[in-house]
Amino acid sequence: MTAAVDNKPAGPSPSGPAQPPVPPGATMVTLKIYRFNPENPDAAGWQSYQVPALPTDRFLNLLLYVKGYLDGTLTFRRSCAHGVCGSDAMRINGVNRLACKMLMKDFLREGKDVTITVEPIRGLPVEKDLVVDMEPFFDAYRAVKPYLITSGNEPTRERIQSATDRHRFDDTTKCILCACCTTSCPVYWMDGSYFGPAAIVNAHRFIFDSRDEGAQERLDILNEAEGVWRCRTTFNCTDACPRGIQVTKAIQEVKRALLFSR
Repeated sequence: MTAAVDNKPAGPSPSGPAQPPVPPGATMVTLKIYRFNPENPDAAGWQSYQVPALPTDRFLNLLLYVKGYLDGTLTFRRSCAHGVCGSDAMRINGVNRLACKMLMKDFLREGKDVTITVEPIRGLPVEKDLVVDMEPFFDAYRAVKPYLITSGNEPTRERIQSATDRHRFDDTTKCILCACCTTSCPVYWMDGSYFGPAAIVNAHRFIFDSRDEGAQERLDILNEAEGVWRCRTTFNCTDACPRGIQVTKAIQEVKRALLFSR
């Protein structure tokens, strides 16, 4: 419903400072957040908060409102708040998204109550509330050697590359390591030893780089039991990517490189 405009500050909440006035045109939204505290794991469960939202708000603004005015114990990651750092990945209404890239205009419906569920991304150990342990994800990323491998003397200036060669891997340079794709993958949920889409995407970025000499080494790594052949082509990863990377396509190109040639 649409909240009535009140120019008086709201009273203090039990666990936070006095709330600011509800802005004109705001709609009260229910945030249903999955809470987990490692000091009291048996108390894990859903907790709801009423938060005012404007169509121009990012979803991250609502989480900041909860933390700032309603419950300072709520824990989540965020940094740049502009879809570049990738730190605020979470499951919003059951889909992996970056909180800072979701606009409330896409959730609000005039005259209808709005409830939004928020959970941590799946497949990684939860440390607290919406924060997960990213080390298993980065272990897989490091395992595919995501850096330029060359031999011989280093050049005295930049390594020249044509626009056509650069275009070959342009899409996979966009990865921000948010883990949205990897933690949307049902294979990764069931078996954490699978490298996952993000690691394969970052291997793809160098496998098809004309300046790189380590393609075969990476392909050998991805040809192992927990490599690209575990992919079941569900397209969850492509749908979840906040940067619009064609993740499934990149994985298929790595498969073809293994079957035929670089």
